[in-house]
Order: sequence, then C-alpha cells, then structure tokens
Amino acid sequence: MRRSYSSFNRTRRSQRSNCRPKTSASDITKVKRITLLYFEVNSLKTYCSNGSGKLDPSQKSVVFIHGAGIDHTTFVLASRYFARQNYNVYAIDLPAHGNSSGDPLDSIKMMSDWLYIALNQLGVENTALVGHSMGSLISLQFASDHSKMLRSMVLVGTSIPMPVSDPLLNAAKENSHDAFDMANTWSHSKAAQLGGNENPGINMMMSGQRLYERSKTNVLYADLNACNNFTNSKELARNIVTETLIIVGDQDQMTTPVKALEVANTIPDCRTLRLNPCGHAMFAEQPNAVLDGLISIV
Repeated sequence: MRRSYSSFNRTRRSQRSNCRPKTSASDITKVKRITLLYFEVNSLKTYCSNGSGKLDPSQKSVVFIHGAGIDHTTFVLASRYFARQNYNVYAIDLPAHGNSSGDPLDSIKMMSDWLYIALNQLGVENTALVGHSMGSLISLQFASDHSKMLRSMVLVGTSIPMPVSDPLLNAAKENSHDAFDMANTWSHSKAAQLGGNENPGINMMMSGQRLYERSKTNVLYADLNACNNFTNSKELARNIVTETLIIVGDQDQMTTPVKALEVANTIPDCRTLRLNPCGHAMFAEQPNAVLDGLISIV
C-alpha cells in the first residue's frame, strides 16, 4: 500500500526520537557504527547518509548512488522512508561530491570499483542497489562485477549507452554556468517547469539549480565525460543476473524513454515502471510513484 510522503512527514517528529540511538562514552565504537555519517575509503573522508535511521546487521540494506554533479540529497525522502521501515540505508556521496573529499573519478568502472571498496568497508552485503542517471551506469557495472553482493537493483533514468550532447559537455568542461542551466532544464518535464510540487514549500527547478551549483569545479564535466565514454554497457546488460526494475520518465530529455526501454529489453530479469508526466528528475517530480516502485523490489 502506498504511503505518501506528505502523510509520512506528519509523523516525522514522533518517529525521529525513536531513530536516535542513545550514546555513551563506553559505547563510542558501536555508536559510530550505528549513526554512520563519515567513513574512509582509500584514506579519504567519505559521506554516507543513513536517512536518520539506525544500522543493524539483522536488517535488510539498500544503497543509493546519485547522478552526475549532484549528491545524496537526491534520495533524502526515499532514504528516510526506508530507514523508518527498518532498512539499513546507505546514500553515499561519491568522491568530490557533496560532503565527500577527494577528486572525481574518471570512469564508470573506477566508480564501480570504488563503490565495491566502500561497501566492503561498511560491511554491506546482499543489498538492494538504486542508481539514478550516472548512478544507474555505476549500478550496471557493479551488478556485472559483483552480482553476489546484490539481491535486487533499480535503475532510474538510465540509458545504454548514455551519450552527452556536445553543448552540455563543452559547457561543463569550461565550468560554465550554462552547463547547470542545461542539465537542470533538461532534467524536468514541461509540467514541472511550470511549477507545483508534491513536496510543499519546495520549488523543483530552483532546488535542482542550487544542487548543481553546489558541485565542485570540474566535477560535472568529469561525471558527464565518464558517462559519455561508457561504451560497453549493452554487453554488460545482457549478462546481468540480478532482478532489476527500470523506472522511466516519459518526458525524460537527459536519458530518453526509448533508450531506457532498450536497457529493459536487454537485461534478462527486468521489468519497467513508466511515469507520466515526468522528466529525468523523477525523485523530485514523482516521489510517491517512485517510492511505490522501490517498495516493490527493494
């Protein structure tokens, strides 16, 4: 049964206190494990949000991987929901993104290898993996290399291959604000650009703009270039053995519905969820519909 984010948020205050583990000086190691925010990967500080929930080895896990030039905040509503359903939530900032330090990684393969190290560091296994946009390519590579670590996978706003237009790639290379403008505009459907939001008090277009503007210099270009150069995705998709859900926005201009459906037809054990009207920013435009899809497989 669907539980909307609006009704879910009404109980946040009462639930929040139940999600905070009690701390004590003698239990600091355990507390760090339970209330994880930062950990180290390759000696670099890495940020991981757990949706304000608790981490418990007896619970199921779900890992969220964000898209190009953005960070874990893409998943804030979904991660809070699953945290309150007693899942271990790991919404990780890739190197140089959000609150994580380091330099951006140069390829999707490098990002997947980095994720493998990160999840081993966290002790995560048998997890659901949710990737948005560039994160969907990372998830695809990860599922190809480490299928035994996954029980299911969700690809949101995906495409194989995932070419990037020259105007966007060149603007990002020059660190021009035009890159943010293009990416943000093309990420939202026509309906979303007119205004309105299922999340009260939030302007989708401005939120997306600010999210891109928070990115560090050269990060968006590095990410887009990695997507553009990821050319063996079809071969990987044919060999995926993980149960997969692909969520498609019918007005997605960043990764077109036609390309997303090609992915679905290539992965053996795969089904689709189509959202209309919806663009590439599905977690913002259709949060409840996306949540319903995630609940069905995560």
